[in-house]
Amino acid sequence: MAEAFLRGEVGAELEIVSAGSEAGQLDPEAVAAMREVGIDISSARTKKVDPYMHERFHYVITLCNREAERSCPVFPGAIWRQTWELDSPAALEADGLSHAMAVRYVRDKIRRHVTEFVEKHHRAESGKGKSSWT
Repeated sequence: MAEAFLRGEVGAELEIVSAGSEAGQLDPEAVAAMREVGIDISSARTKKVDPYMHERFHYVITLCNREAERSCPVFPGAIWRQTWELDSPAALEADGLSHAMAVRYVRDKIRRHVTEFVEKHHRAESGKGKSSWT
């Protein structure tokens, strides 16, 4: 979702890499939630972060909590790092939300983070760079 929102904000201005600790299947609820805001991610494929670990990136934004998740990656060559802590849909479901509502909540939070990132960092800079989302 973060990759799709960022692509919508900056298009081809940045090279965007998105990966996670494990490759898997897209959540159908995530596809539906993004479709609700006019973005089709149905053809997206999940990727494992390992091949990107030794690349140099201008920006690296992780969507995991390094203190709680041992699988949260570290990119030592990154110039700029930020972590966006997000509630997992599973945790929100444990609090009583349906899976669909939990995914929408996370989608909206990611969207706010992306908008803030673009306004604060990208729009203020004229140079191009690689961005990584994990």
